[in-house]
Amino acid sequence: MAAAEAHKVIIYGGKGALGSKCVQYFKSKQWWVASIDLNTNEEANANVTVQMTDSFNEQAQQVTADVGELLGEEKVDAILCVAGGWAGGSAKAKVMYKNADLMWKQSVWTSTISSHLATKHLKEGGLLTLAGAKASLGPTPGMIGYGMAKAAVHQLCQSLGEANSGLPAGASAIAILPVTLDTPMNRKFMPDADVSSWTPLEYIAELFYKWATGEDRPASGSLVQLVTADGKTEATAV
Repeated sequence: MAAAEAHKVIIYGGKGALGSKCVQYFKSKQWWVASIDLNTNEEANANVTVQMTDSFNEQAQQVTADVGELLGEEKVDAILCVAGGWAGGSAKAKVMYKNADLMWKQSVWTSTISSHLATKHLKEGGLLTLAGAKASLGPTPGMIGYGMAKAAVHQLCQSLGEANSGLPAGASAIAILPVTLDTPMNRKFMPDADVSSWTPLEYIAELFYKWATGEDRPASGSLVQLVTADGKTEATAV
């Protein structure tokens, strides 16, 4: 008998802290893993390297073409967009334009590309996850660019959850809305913070795996808050 076909996942932002954890976790479950990132993740089965450009159209076309070349007619079970970052600044800040531009590139560009890739390469009944932020459910005066970018991701996710969004039949789009992730970078820059309220990367990787395999998967279009207190994380749909 032929061996069962391996499950496949694409991780956009697969070299970042959360992305690397997801690559490791899905690999440990014997999934085939492709990473899309500015940098190569040696642990992934395949890599698509994003070319830096100030043109969204150029970057989107390049990534879409490279993923198409990698997969051909193959479909994947899940696409996890975990690219992103944080930058602050009010509307008055000198760095407002620069930081807003960076936030759009890191969050909105990647989420938009991931969504289109899902229409082309996700299996029916597959999973697309996007990275939102709990803070963007309300005003974010001290981080204008970040707040706008993440709010756009929330809107995108809700649109994808509706009929005629272009996603394959039975596929789900779900956004996670964390507060603070327990990453090495956050520990470095906030050494005195209460890390018991930070969400562990392992928890999110495990949550994605459950959803990808159909366990406790929320409805498509859901915005799922991840709130951690005393080291315990609760996932709750908004």
